[in-house]
Amino acid sequence: MRQKSISELFETEKCVNICAPMVRYSKLPFRLLVRQYGCHVACTPMIVADAFTQSERARHIEFTTNKGKMGIDFYDRPLVVQFAANNAEDFAAATELVYNHSDGVNLNCGCPQQWAMSKNLGAFLLTNPQLVSDMIRQTRNRIPSTSDNFSISAKIRIDSNIGKSVDFCRQIQNAGVDWIAIHSRTVKQRCEPINIDSLRIIRESLDIPVVANGDIWTQEDARVIQKETGVSGVMCARGLLQNPEMFSQTDQGTTSIECIKKWLDIATETGICLNLMQHHLLYM
Repeated sequence: MRQKSISELFETEKCVNICAPMVRYSKLPFRLLVRQYGCHVACTPMIVADAFTQSERARHIEFTTNKGKMGIDFYDRPLVVQFAANNAEDFAAATELVYNHSDGVNLNCGCPQQWAMSKNLGAFLLTNPQLVSDMIRQTRNRIPSTSDNFSISAKIRIDSNIGKSVDFCRQIQNAGVDWIAIHSRTVKQRCEPINIDSLRIIRESLDIPVVANGDIWTQEDARVIQKETGVSGVMCARGLLQNPEMFSQTDQGTTSIECIKKWLDIATETGICLNLMQHHLLYM
């Protein structure tokens, strides 16, 4: 069966289920696990684009996927590679390196950590929609003209002034971004509930798919957010770490013994380090 592109998934699925970028955790082994339980698209951890383009060692460490089935059941596609970049050249060059091994790239415009902000990465980009628009345009121009099925997306946080968020999203939509994932908290917020109203307003203001991120711990959370906002998909992080079966139709609300056994098989097959394997088990 031919693999659906990300754009086709947004057209055909009632809700596109996406494994969010997670530092350390959304690497190949975990992506292979959640793909067996209803996850349509999976993202790599955030990769800093300038180091990725300049260092072969960085590329080897930061980006791993599979070419076949590796003795297990699922292939690592559709795959989105998330980059942190602060200029068009780095984002475009990094995209060129992964173009033949993935189905899309995502520009991180939402990381609130101080180290990222100090380097004009992550949520710092929310202050400069013109730069982000230029990054998207130049990257689109650098990949092959036959790349209609390759998606360029962005992941953002909201502004306390929702009008600014709407303007930002409209500008990057006009620049050619294919879809936007929205973590509906401000840069300063951490554990506060997400802003459902802001998410809905942004979704209603755009003509491209919008994906909800934040406070999605269960299938019911995903259903409620989609019903209240009309988003095209949900992007989940900690909820999937706690229950990799969350997107499955047979999900019982907790991680099953079968899922844990599959995780151990995948960990063994892929050679994941013992420490990371144990961290995942502790979450489950």
